[in-house]
Amino acid sequence: MRASSKQGGRRKGPKQESVDKYRESLQLYMTTELSCREICDLCGVGTSGFSAYVRKHYREVMLSRNGVTADGNGAAEIRLREKFGQSPAACAKYGKAIEACRDTARLEYNVSQIAHMFNLGATSLANQLRAHFPEIPVNRERERMLRGLSDNQQRGVRPQCALKYAGAVQMLRESDCTLRQAAEACGVPFGGLKQHLLFYHRDLVEKRRKKREVGRGAIRPGTLNGSGRPHFPTPAALEIYRQAVELYRTTALPITEIAERTGVSQSGLRSYLRTWHRELILERRGCTQTGQAWDIPLSATKRYLRSTAQKYAPAIRRLKEGGLSTAAVAAEFGLNPETFRKYLHEHEPELSATLGMGKLENGRTALRRSTEKYAEAVRLYETTTEPLSSIARRLGLQYNSVGGFVRRNCPEAIARHNALCAAEEAARTAVDGDTTTGQTKKV
Repeated sequence: MRASSKQGGRRKGPKQESVDKYRESLQLYMTTELSCREICDLCGVGTSGFSAYVRKHYREVMLSRNGVTADGNGAAEIRLREKFGQSPAACAKYGKAIEACRDTARLEYNVSQIAHMFNLGATSLANQLRAHFPEIPVNRERERMLRGLSDNQQRGVRPQCALKYAGAVQMLRESDCTLRQAAEACGVPFGGLKQHLLFYHRDLVEKRRKKREVGRGAIRPGTLNGSGRPHFPTPAALEIYRQAVELYRTTALPITEIAERTGVSQSGLRSYLRTWHRELILERRGCTQTGQAWDIPLSATKRYLRSTAQKYAPAIRRLKEGGLSTAAVAAEFGLNPETFRKYLHEHEPELSATLGMGKLENGRTALRRSTEKYAEAVRLYETTTEPLSSIARRLGLQYNSVGGFVRRNCPEAIARHNALCAAEEAARTAVDGDTTTGQTKKV
């Protein structure tokens, strides 16, 4: 019932209250040339809310109003303007005036006069030229000077402005701080610094723009993200998870218990640790791989509780000291032998492989219990000529087991047994030869 109500509780499209709220505004937007602000003032609705409503649910209407034809399916993929550069509206508004500024036949007019010809603001046209067509003012000034049309007016960056913003520009070149941070640190207006960079330091603007493109989707703390800000947790998040991170670092408590103690959500704490404290996760998992924490995938590391490691640590130290079997150590520390063996196999594979192993006289390593079990069989095999199968049958041992043990660990016993057999065969052959010779003489 819950799943069905969740599926049918919300349909696609705008909410009914939003439809009722913006019905009159949308009608004016579709049938008049009034701007969004004017429409919102007439209807008493918020400009940002109405703009978002139109962009999301009536995008084809918005595109049509801006001279772009698109059907309902492709409207979502069309952008009214690129990330950078002149917008279509500005291009339509200032296009003819910009072409007039580029025309050499109108060099006798300055930018202000050309702006008045097209009923535009002189400052706005000049800003468009500096921001999007920086070569036009430079070429116009050079040609006007060559033709003797220069009016000796100051153009370009003013010396006092260059001096005013020099510190902020230097700070932006040498660090990854934001424009607002640089403006606040140097005591200059944010808008003025932004315009100064756009007009007179386009190389710095392009450099920072490329850095932001490279940093899109950055997940490493300290690196720049797509907005040009260093990727760090917010002060509020630091304060919320400070105690939980400290417990995670210094104790063996599981995340569920840490979250309960500190009053934070488990999912939020896990996400915070994965995002900002990846090295602590790897440390708790006992990761021994070398390299930066962000180069090691978490899926490749073993998940286990630190409390479990602390539980088995004394028993593991006792095993490494030697002298006792796994079962004896498990009994000494009150552990389940099979569970303890499984833990050793997963987390201490080298120790698990050497448990119960001992050195033989020839330097080879073998299980102690196997050495003790087959000691008498090995002794008889290397000191007599009796076959190993007969010895195994007489001592009640499995021939395949004792045979494998001898072949793997006792090559000297095999050599001595073969030597005894060869000597016995030689003696028998000699006796048979003497007997045959005596019989021949009698005949």
